[in-house]
Amino acid sequence: MLKPQIDVYMGCDASWERARTVLFGAPFDSTTSNRPGARFGPAALRRESYGLEQYSPYQDRDLSDCAVLDSGDLELPLGSADLALQVIKERTEEILQAGKRPFLLGGEHLVTLGAFRAVFEHYPQVCVIHFDAHADLRQEYLGVELSHACVLRRCWELTGDGRIFQFGIRSGDREEWRWGKSHVSTHPFRLDGVEELVDSMAERPIYFTVDLDVLDPSVFPGTGTPEPGGVSFQELRRAVTLVCSRCNVVGCDVNELSPPYDPSGVSNAVAAKIVREMLLALDRKETA
Repeated sequence: MLKPQIDVYMGCDASWERARTVLFGAPFDSTTSNRPGARFGPAALRRESYGLEQYSPYQDRDLSDCAVLDSGDLELPLGSADLALQVIKERTEEILQAGKRPFLLGGEHLVTLGAFRAVFEHYPQVCVIHFDAHADLRQEYLGVELSHACVLRRCWELTGDGRIFQFGIRSGDREEWRWGKSHVSTHPFRLDGVEELVDSMAERPIYFTVDLDVLDPSVFPGTGTPEPGGVSFQELRRAVTLVCSRCNVVGCDVNELSPPYDPSGVSNAVAAKIVREMLLALDRKETA
């Protein structure tokens, strides 16, 4: 008898026809400005998932009851951000055109842009909910506009003002903070205000991007640019569950797990469990 395939995130082996959410990995970290290694994140997250249960006592739900397909990692040209983003966009478009929700596993945060470009074309009124330690609103970083330090600025160029909502931000240069006050809604340091935002969104399409360095490094050291002063696991778990279960999330991602910087493997487990809670909450929204 064949054993279950373990190259996919646990329990995410629905058929393409049945799946409502499709996971895919983007192992890319070519623009990482501090410590590279996020390209190993998707594979580590999948491996770690097999040390966890499919059942969540927080939500009383089980992944075995959800229609999720893990379609594996993309093969990306690591030397070209432009080409990598195009490959990510094409996979996202394929998922959207089939009437399914794309769920991207990074990789560095720039990978969000490839997926968001496709989502924006499909849902022109989409808003962005962004959890992160960093504003990622720079016009350029060391002369490069396609950088993980600029990804939300590139998204803003599509959405315009008033449609990007940031939480947990505690790092950025002075110009980012000043520019952001006029163009995006920033809730610094904590995740306060998420519930009020969710209540105001109704059924408006949402792209939800989670940079795991929003967590405090004491909880999540396995990331390329750790920032002290972050949120706890429970704070993040509650917030992602709220967004995924009550918003019309049409696309999402989790990124910036960099396994080489946490030999204990704890960061892998944290990331895998956050993904589990998001998947279960998304399914709860759809089956409600």
